[in-house]
Amino acid sequence: MLRVLALAAMLSAPAHAAPARIVSLNPCLDALLVELADRSQIAAVSHYARDPASSSIAEIAATLPITYESAEEVIALSPDLVITSRHSALATRNALRRLNIQTELFEVPDTVEASEAQVMRISGLVGHPGRGEDLIARIDAAIAAAKPATDAPAIPAVLIEPSGFTVGANTLTDDMFHRSGFANAAARYGVGKAGNIALERLIADPPTVLFAGVPDPNKPGWAERILRHPAMRHIGARIMRADYPQRLMYCGGAVLIETARVLAATRKRVQEAQP
Repeated sequence: MLRVLALAAMLSAPAHAAPARIVSLNPCLDALLVELADRSQIAAVSHYARDPASSSIAEIAATLPITYESAEEVIALSPDLVITSRHSALATRNALRRLNIQTELFEVPDTVEASEAQVMRISGLVGHPGRGEDLIARIDAAIAAAKPATDAPAIPAVLIEPSGFTVGANTLTDDMFHRSGFANAAARYGVGKAGNIALERLIADPPTVLFAGVPDPNKPGWAERILRHPAMRHIGARIMRADYPQRLMYCGGAVLIETARVLAATRKRVQEAQP
């Protein structure tokens, strides 16, 4: 209902010309921009968008102009809208504001609802609110399809990024875990929002599933090193390893559709492996 009211408010508001030249300075915003804007509106995305290991739009980004976030690059593109995050270069954001270039700042969403709010905000900014509604419908459908039976016990799991960090509570990954039938076990290893798990604690109290971040199929990530450690041999059979592509780790929007499918497929593997 809230989304319907928000859309109605947008449609009843005075019409404004949609921005003709939009620049994104953040890889997660890149993915949303590609999904919601016309190709002709995109003046540039961030250089991160072309990394096939961490970007969900690498192939599309290879055909788009990019920047390395410098103010000079962005200003030269004559944008009428720049979307950015707190992780983007502060000097660039300040320079754009001094030149009165419309700059919209976005936080990192920590829930599905926050991610969907960003979808609607960006779709409104680029002049295509209907596309935002369509994307949210697809996200909600994917999450609903990944939802376990109401009586199914939550499966303890942890996600270890290629860098070795574990994703904890109050994160988008944590929210997706719970919606897909997993219990994020990071807290029982002393991890807050993010942190490292000591190998000794993992051995003493292994989770059912260890989602291993995959940065490059030809290079083992940190989770792989943990699983190959000699001390893990005697409990290795008690932990199910599941790939979790790096491109799914940090962003919301359309990325949540694939995330839901990966989580649902892993939950099915766990259930099939149970006696």
